[in-house]
Amino acid sequence: MTRLARSIRMTPGAGTALIAALAVAVAAMAAPAAAKTGAEVPAEPRVQAAAPSAAQPGTWDRGARSFQITPYAWAAGLGGDLTVGAQTVRIDKSFSELLSDLDGAFFVSGFARQGRLVFLGDLSRSSSSRGGTLPAPAPGVPAEGRLRQLSATLAAGYRVADTPRASLDLLGGLRHWRLRASAQVPALGFAATRRASFTDPIIAARLNARLAPGWSGLVYADIGGFGVGSEFTGQIVATVNYAATDRLFLSAGYRHLHVDYRGGGLRADMRMSGPLLGATWRF
Repeated sequence: MTRLARSIRMTPGAGTALIAALAVAVAAMAAPAAAKTGAEVPAEPRVQAAAPSAAQPGTWDRGARSFQITPYAWAAGLGGDLTVGAQTVRIDKSFSELLSDLDGAFFVSGFARQGRLVFLGDLSRSSSSRGGTLPAPAPGVPAEGRLRQLSATLAAGYRVADTPRASLDLLGGLRHWRLRASAQVPALGFAATRRASFTDPIIAARLNARLAPGWSGLVYADIGGFGVGSEFTGQIVATVNYAATDRLFLSAGYRHLHVDYRGGGLRADMRMSGPLLGATWRF
């Protein structure tokens, strides 16, 4: 898992291609059902799965109104470059390595649907300090980077496809970031802190597919930034979900979040990846 977290690097082209692939996938899944009946088949009303915000599936009852909230745990490793002032700290740490340095973390998400209209929100906050090394011109010199981040995502969209086997939502929204980064290089007598607050536009797609009675799979992807706030932000979430009761849903999966921000003496090109566990309450 650690190797995977270190190897994933989302690019704008890759994110766009994944969103297009989700649309093609749901069209392919919908085609067999249409061919068999020649008409729309009523959806099964109680199949719903749980996942973190940006990845919340909707209900299979097309006319229903639903609300749900999901606290979740995300065991994210951190990789990338953190540049504060004139110094860059390169970080490549697994979650197990970061756990001892974690000052605090909070993750929660919500989802609402009315008919084909969908709304989602996600709030994550973490604070940690991590050791690293300097790249050129002094490679290997010990350094420490501290990063506090808060990101809040709000999006709204439309369910463009809905069959008994799968549903596809297309969304647009905003992701707001607040970053506080500091770097220390004791050997060079260097210490500096920078803050940044910015908002990125995002576009997103979410595919929810039924796997078996009570089970579903979900893939969510978004891309954004486009130079408006950050140079680029993107996210991929994939989960397997189980309906424990009519109101409680459990999910497990993997999440990757990337942001590349440059401005005000700060550059944060960071990638956070790792497994997640969530529990959803529907009301």
